[in-house]
Amino acid sequence: MKFDRPATANPIDRGRVVGIPHDRIDGPAKVTGSAPYAYERHDVAPNAAYGWMVGSAIAKGSIRSIDTRDAEAAAGVLAVITHKNAGPLGKGRMNTAHLLGGPRIEHYDQALAVVVAETLEQARDAARLVRIDYAREDGRFDLKAEKNKAVPPKSDPDTGAGDFATAFPKAAVRIDQTYTTPDHSHAMMEPHATTAAWTGGKLTVWTANQMIAWAVRELALTFRMKAEDIHVMSPYIGGGFGAKLFLRADAVLAALGAHAVGRPVKVALARPQIPNNTTHRPATIQRIRIGASKDGVIDAIGHEVWSGDLPGGGPEVAAQQTRLLYRGVNRMTAHRLATLDLPEGNAMRAPGEAVGLLALEVAMDELAEACGVDPVELRIRNDVQYDPEKGPERPFSSRKFVECLRQGADRFGWSRRKAVPGQVRDGRWLVGMGMASAFRNNLVQTSGARVSVDGQGRVVVETDMTDIGTGSYTVIAQTAAEMLGVPLSDVTVRLGDSHYPESAGSGGQWGANSATAGVYAACAALRGKLAQQAGFNAEDAVFEGRAIRSAGRTIPLKDAAGRRGTSAEDKIEFGDLTERYAQGTFGAHFCEVGVDMFTGETRVRRMGGAFAAGRILNPKSARNQVIGAMAMGVGAALMEELTVDTRFGYFVNHDMAEYHVPVHADIPEQDVLFIEELDDKSSPMKAKGVGELGICGAGAAVANAIYNACGVRIRDYPLTLDKIIGGMAEKRA
Repeated sequence: MKFDRPATANPIDRGRVVGIPHDRIDGPAKVTGSAPYAYERHDVAPNAAYGWMVGSAIAKGSIRSIDTRDAEAAAGVLAVITHKNAGPLGKGRMNTAHLLGGPRIEHYDQALAVVVAETLEQARDAARLVRIDYAREDGRFDLKAEKNKAVPPKSDPDTGAGDFATAFPKAAVRIDQTYTTPDHSHAMMEPHATTAAWTGGKLTVWTANQMIAWAVRELALTFRMKAEDIHVMSPYIGGGFGAKLFLRADAVLAALGAHAVGRPVKVALARPQIPNNTTHRPATIQRIRIGASKDGVIDAIGHEVWSGDLPGGGPEVAAQQTRLLYRGVNRMTAHRLATLDLPEGNAMRAPGEAVGLLALEVAMDELAEACGVDPVELRIRNDVQYDPEKGPERPFSSRKFVECLRQGADRFGWSRRKAVPGQVRDGRWLVGMGMASAFRNNLVQTSGARVSVDGQGRVVVETDMTDIGTGSYTVIAQTAAEMLGVPLSDVTVRLGDSHYPESAGSGGQWGANSATAGVYAACAALRGKLAQQAGFNAEDAVFEGRAIRSAGRTIPLKDAAGRRGTSAEDKIEFGDLTERYAQGTFGAHFCEVGVDMFTGETRVRRMGGAFAAGRILNPKSARNQVIGAMAMGVGAALMEELTVDTRFGYFVNHDMAEYHVPVHADIPEQDVLFIEELDDKSSPMKAKGVGELGICGAGAAVANAIYNACGVRIRDYPLTLDKIIGGMAEKRA
């Protein structure tokens, strides 16, 4: 099915199943422990051995020698695989560094060996016996030190409109500030884990991966084999946030180990191995300049970003929301990429906008103060209903940004905020409110599915779409139930298997909208078949109550399907609507914090947000996604930071004891309001993504609330108490 014209009325609009809050249909399996995660596939891969990764102890250089004799002689050890005996390996197009290093070493903790043994403990202990002699080389580990050597990335050219360089100096009010964000780790609950097995020359991998088809293609390139000889399954994933978008070392090492020992092998990365061995969000330096009239109307806006990555990597595109969010005739964005020898930087939790808005929305707060305009009103004055770079000829498909600002402010009680910082106290706590805009591009991907109805009227949906804890099982089941007129209980959803039709996968906030649109396409094809088999005109047939009705006749769905059942397969392919219309999701975050006037400790008292993201397919799971995303925003504001040892090139705080993330108790009250919206140019579902939108801007709302509470403006994240109390001391002095 080609989606190249705005959607018209269709069965989804009935709203009998789609758009209604439902419990997640995979919930019982997860809470009872019966959901099969990758490392636990004892049922399909019995008698598995265990692998343990040996990572590089240096960040850059080469291996002089590697001695595995003691490890091979250790109790229970079955094999030790290194670059010397692994055989010829390629590299996936989506991996910056090789997943098995040697003799060259590209980053700290790059996998250099895997020890396979009968038990996990034997493999782990023997891994310590692998002796590696290194030739260390000097590396580049400090973004600030390499900033002036950064170059324009090939993938993200500079953008602009008007004449920013001339307009900005002439503006009545000018903001020119630099903000920094540190490296971040994904910190998902389930580590990178894989069980692998070979049958003949064919590889089967049960792994934690968000993008099944990508994994197949990357494994084929890595092992130099045909994609059709690889079977990847990932029906349940315990969180990903971008860390599992791409093939990682666990899958490659498990496959190598299984090939070497002739039986299944399990490999899971230990928590301390994840930050340095896998991917992370790169640190940024961001300079933002905004020129406006005295009443806050923006005329010139510029956003420059510096980030770093390994050779061949890409930038953190933190200026991308600045291209679309606010008005301004004169505009400029630029990204610069430095070469760093740190572990690979890549997509994490709303890449680009998540950290870009940490800077932009604080700059907007500073502009509001400089102009004497309320922060909510300032954003309303700078709303624009078309792509501000390209002009009115590219309007937004739907943009309910102002509605989010107004309704969110009313619901939160924003009118009670005191504009002058430090005016509200509660005992020893200084209390403040802050807000920020939320924006995330609406992305879509081709997505396919196969849907069938059996002789009992049961519906089965198969697609390689994944569920990373976001509720894919449920929204896909809702879509099929709505399209075929059956209750949700009649639908079985099968996900995460490369033998199923290729889907959009989970990532970039495109998953739910694209995958359900693919199921919509398959269901539409199936409706046509079933109607024809029932002797109806497909365009006139109504599917409801487990039956098909047309021209005064009603036939049970199971009878139309026949004893052998009927199935159909199709995919959604998106045309040029994303080029003709700017598409985005919008929102407004509000936060109230308390800052201890003696210690600088910050506590989030409550958060609220209003969001417009097209049709909300399942309000219950959507709310869960958004409040979780808001918590991630709090983490970025207050605590999340991978600390770089710039002498040796690695992240020091590489476990959950030292890399801190928020928990439920850190945010006692969260409120979410979804603004009613249907976007007919996004997909036949008239939906858009929502999961990452909740992160975008949340941290800036916290930062702005801290400023409103105590008058300390910090532009270097995270806003830890030492920075806050230091700023308070400076103010007292």
